[in-house]
Parts: sequence; structure tokens; C-alpha cells
Amino acid sequence: MSGVIPDQVRRPAVFFDRDGVLNRDIGYLFETSKLVWIDGAREAVRAVNDLGYFAFVVTNQSGVARGLYDEGHVHELHAWMADELAKVGAHIDAFEYCPFHPEGTVERYRRQSHRRKPAPGMIHDLLDRFPVNVERSFLVGDQPRDLEAARAAGLKGYLFSGRNLETFVRPLLQIG
Repeated sequence: MSGVIPDQVRRPAVFFDRDGVLNRDIGYLFETSKLVWIDGAREAVRAVNDLGYFAFVVTNQSGVARGLYDEGHVHELHAWMADELAKVGAHIDAFEYCPFHPEGTVERYRRQSHRRKPAPGMIHDLLDRFPVNVERSFLVGDQPRDLEAARAAGLKGYLFSGRNLETFVRPLLQIG
């Protein structure tokens, strides 16, 4: 039996950058008490879920490489975000992050990585694990490097301005 998944069971996905898209980018966020959701972010994730799309987060977390926080903090923040999303009937199917940076101060994290955007590694890893319909999927980011990662993975990418995420995402769901 082949490992090929028929197109009819593949689902579209929205790949969200985290800081600057789902939450305000305050620089090196790792404390739940400092997370401020972008207007409409939780509702945007719920809209994605309601239409049967996968919802993924792909985020560079160089604060780990810089010694500002550790991977446990990243996991704790993502678990807290998942709990907060659940309160409004939304969920993220997978959180992916890259702790590496070539100028990191923590030696084990000081390196180039195929997972660090603008490289598409985090997206490719998700595409390997989930039955995603790439043609109907897209990424929402707030930096050019996010769109470069999307393009390198064969996805459409959209630059978010930081206003209301639900208002931004809903028309894109209609295009897909």
C-alpha cells in the first residue's frame, strides 16, 4: 500500500507567525503575563478551525539562543496560548519554533538552522506530519522573512499589518 494521501483527504492550512501576528511583538516574549493578543487573533484561529483548515504556528525564537529564556518557557507559553484559545472554541494543531541563531550566546543553539525563517524547515516539517493541501494553504506573517519561508515551501504568503487579524484572514479563507 502506498503512503500517498489522496487529495480529497488533504486539508488546507493556515500557518501563522506568532509575534506580531497572533500577539503583540514586544521582543523576546516568554511570560504569559506579558502576552497581549492582536485584535481578532483568537477569532481568526476559530474561523480557520470552523472551516476545517489546519491551524499552525511557525515562530523563530532566538531568545533561547541568546540565553534570555529556555525551551521550557516556549512550551509553557504555547500551552497557555492553547488554553486561552480553547476558551473561545479555537485551537492550534501544532506549534513549531526554531530556537537557533547563528549569533546566539548559548553554544548548543548557536548555529544556522534549516528551520529558522526565512528557511522553510518548520513548514516542511509540518507538511511531512500532516495531510495538508498546499495549493489551498497560506502563511500569515508580519516580516518579509515569513513570506520568504512561505514561498520557499510552495505556499502563498500574506503580510499582516497588525490591525485586526480576523478581518485580515477571513477574505483569504474565501480565496483558498
